[in-house]
Amino acid sequence: MSTIGWVGLGNMGRPMTANLVKAGHTVNGFDLVPEAVSAAAEHGVTAVGSIAEAVAGADIVFTMLPKGEHARTAYLEPNGVLANADTKTLLVDSSTIDFDSARALHSEAAKAGFRFVDGPVSGGVTGAEAGTLTFMLGGTDEDVAEAKSFIEPMAGNMFHAGGEAAGQAAKIVNNMMLSISLQGVVEGAVLAERFGLDPKVFYDIATVSSGDSWPLRTWYPVPGVTETAASNNAFKPGFAAALMHKDVELAVAGAETQGLDLPAAQLVHAQLQKLVDEGLEGLDTSALIRNIDPKAAGLPE
Repeated sequence: MSTIGWVGLGNMGRPMTANLVKAGHTVNGFDLVPEAVSAAAEHGVTAVGSIAEAVAGADIVFTMLPKGEHARTAYLEPNGVLANADTKTLLVDSSTIDFDSARALHSEAAKAGFRFVDGPVSGGVTGAEAGTLTFMLGGTDEDVAEAKSFIEPMAGNMFHAGGEAAGQAAKIVNNMMLSISLQGVVEGAVLAERFGLDPKVFYDIATVSSGDSWPLRTWYPVPGVTETAASNNAFKPGFAAALMHKDVELAVAGAETQGLDLPAAQLVHAQLQKLVDEGLEGLDTSALIRNIDPKAAGLPE
C-alpha cells in the first residue's frame, strides 16, 4: 500500500483519514490543533508535528482546510507543502476554497514542478464517516486518474469536472443551488403548517410533486418527518450554517468576478448571515427555518 501525507484533521479530515487507514494505507497526519491530531491517531493515523513531516516520503498529499487563506499558507509558506515535498508527489487539495485561490495553487504548484488536483467534496461529516463522499476533481486527465486510485476508499462518487479549479467551481455552484433550494423548503414548511397542513402529509405530497428537491427529502426542517433531518436532533449540524455561509459567499464573490448578479444566492447569504450574527452558525443549515418562524419545532431554546 501507499504512504499518504495529510494536512488538516478536523471534522472532515479525521474520518476521511480513518477510511484510508482501513484501506491499508499509511497516513501521516498533521494539524495545527494538537487535539485533532490525537483524535486522528486513535483511528490509526500516524501523528506528526509539522507539514514537512507529513509530506516526507509521501506518494500523495491531501489537504483539507477551512478557507483559501489557510490553503495558501499550507502550500506556499516556507514551512509548507511546496517547500518540503518531493516533486514526484501528487498534491490534492480537498478544501472548499475560492476559485481564485484554487487557480493560484495550481499555478504555484506547476511553477515548483508539482502535479496538482483540486478535489473538494460533498456529503458532509456523515459521508466522510461512511466513505461515500462525492469528489469533484480539477486537473489533467493523468493526474485526476492517479488521484482517483487513492480517493476510492473515501468516495461514493468521483467526477472529473475539468481543468484547473474546475472541482472548486463545481462545488461552489452545487452548494449555492442547494442553499437556494433549502430556503424554499424552510419557507414552504412554515407556510404549509400555518395553512393547517399536517407536516408529514405535505412532505409526502411535495416529494412526488413539482416541489420536490434533495433538501426537502433529506433535511426537512420539521421533527419527525424524515429520519435524516437535523430537526430531529435540535438542529445539531450535519452541515453547519457557518460552512454554508462560507460556500454561498464564495459563489456570490465568484459571480462578481464574472460580472453576474445572483439575486437568489444573495438573499440566502443574507438569511445565513442572520444566523451568524445571532451566534447560531454552529447549528445545521436547515436552522434557516428560524428566520421564518423563531418558534419552529425542534429549535434549541
